[in-house]
Amino acid sequence: MARVRIVTDSACDLTDQLADDNGIVIVPLSIRFGEEELVDRRDLNAADFWKRCATSPTLPETSAPPPGAFQSVYEAARDDGYDAVVCLTISAELSSGTHQSAQTAAQTLGDFDVRVVDTRSVTMGQGLVALAAAEAAAAGADASEVARLVADVAGRTHVYGAIDTLDHLQRGGRIGAARAMLGSMLSIKPVIHVIDGVVAEESKQRTRSRCLEYLAAKLRAAAPFERLAVCDGAAPDLDKFLGLLEGIETSHRLITVDLGAVVGTHTGPGTIGACFELPA
Repeated sequence: MARVRIVTDSACDLTDQLADDNGIVIVPLSIRFGEEELVDRRDLNAADFWKRCATSPTLPETSAPPPGAFQSVYEAARDDGYDAVVCLTISAELSSGTHQSAQTAAQTLGDFDVRVVDTRSVTMGQGLVALAAAEAAAAGADASEVARLVADVAGRTHVYGAIDTLDHLQRGGRIGAARAMLGSMLSIKPVIHVIDGVVAEESKQRTRSRCLEYLAAKLRAAAPFERLAVCDGAAPDLDKFLGLLEGIETSHRLITVDLGAVVGTHTGPGTIGACFELPA
């Protein structure tokens, strides 16, 4: 039976428990607050990140892991007797540096089989793909079979987000300053989604309540799901949103996670993400 190690990066927002339970290794990105650089998950967790966001005079930025961070994980898998690694990265459209580091590291290992796959996703969209890959690997699938499954699952996985503040989207270059100012003046609450690996605006809602109701209605219309995850970016109304999803049909249990520093840097506090995998 083939032994395939599943690797991903910390943009996936999988909890440490979910990753450990499924044999998934997570390579962290780094977060900068001004001149201070912190390694995601090692130097700060999601709760620490959101506390810093509330008090920091500067908005955070992200940076990709160096190739050596991926290389050490690949080498550890080889040394532990794995036959191959399948590494699932954040969309290269969102972090070309992370995807490139994973590929560069793979090229240093000679004959050891490392497959680097762009999930074209982020947050728990990427995480759900990693969970499906880990299940296949645990069942004995080889690297080629896992990579094929990943392509299939990624094509059925969707990511939406309800955004509470436009400041972080503007700082990250997702929207212009004038548009952000106008949106804030009009109390616009955008719903975003990921299409072909790129974050796009899906709709504009005029109040937070309407934003959450709209997103919940979209999920109900798309159900049933294979997997469903909700991501909490320090949102005070998370329970309200979860209540709107009560009874929704999904083959695996609904997963709730904290939205981590990598994605939270670009969406800001109050974000609620909804990620789902449609049945095959």
